[in-house]
This record gives sequence, C-alpha cells and structure tokens, in this order.
Amino acid sequence: MSRIVFLVMSDRDGVDEILEQWRVARPELDPSPIGVIGRISRLARELETRLEVVYREHGLEPGWHDVLATLRRQGPPYAMRPSDFTGTLMLTSSGTTKRLDRLERAGLVARTPDPGDRRGVLVTLTEDGLRLIDEVTVAHLDNERDPHLHAERRGA
Repeated sequence: MSRIVFLVMSDRDGVDEILEQWRVARPELDPSPIGVIGRISRLARELETRLEVVYREHGLEPGWHDVLATLRRQGPPYAMRPSDFTGTLMLTSSGTTKRLDRLERAGLVARTPDPGDRRGVLVTLTEDGLRLIDEVTVAHLDNERDPHLHAERRGA
C-alpha cells in the first residue's frame, strides 16, 4: 500500500511576524514597507553569503572580486583610473583606495602612470590578477547558476 504525503508549507515568514508585531504595537502605522525591504535585505544577505564561499575558496577577501571583475570587463589592457571605481563599486574614494592598496600588495593589480594624464595613475590587472579573475569567474557563474554546488561547504 503506497501513501501519499502532502506537506503543508506556511506562506508566512519571519518578516510577517515583525509586521504583525508592529500592527499590534503601533496600529496607527502602516508597516507594509517593512515587508518589501525586510525580504529584500534578507535575500541580499543570503545571496552574499553564497557568493562569498566561492571568493574565499579562491583566496579573495570581501570586495576584491568586484574590483577584479570590473577591470576584467574593461577588456585589454584591463585598466581604469581609481576615481572610476568609486561609482562602480559604490565606495567612497578612501574605501576604494584601501581596497586597491590591499589588491596591489597581493600582486593582483598594479598602479601605473596614466599616459593620458601626467598627474594620474591607472589601476591595471597583473598577470596573476587576470588569471585569478578568469578562474574565479567560471566558479562564480557556476555558483550563480546552481547555488547548491557550494551549499555543503557552508554547512547548509
């Protein structure tokens, strides 16, 4: 005799509990924006956790992938002015400088004089940086296609 088992899944999540708490605590307020923003925030944290696994496996510190991938997408000679990163990476100029300093110490990028601006510099992928970002990109895209590939390494 075979049995059919139906699982009943709740359509409620932790954000629903928060919304309900606000409705009780402050019934005059409309907490509905928390539903959208709360779920987007939770999803963003989960996605970042899944992506960081691949980056760590390749020796990248948080934020390094974005810089290396940004340079790689430029095409040869894989170079940009430091100021161009500020908008692309959503960092302050000091945050960008710190990140570039660490990547340069790791030998993944180099700063060279900008031939088009005597006062400027260009940040360029080194051979090691190019090799690493090409390797990481394959694993990164595999992970984005199937995030379960790396779930066992996270203990999920």
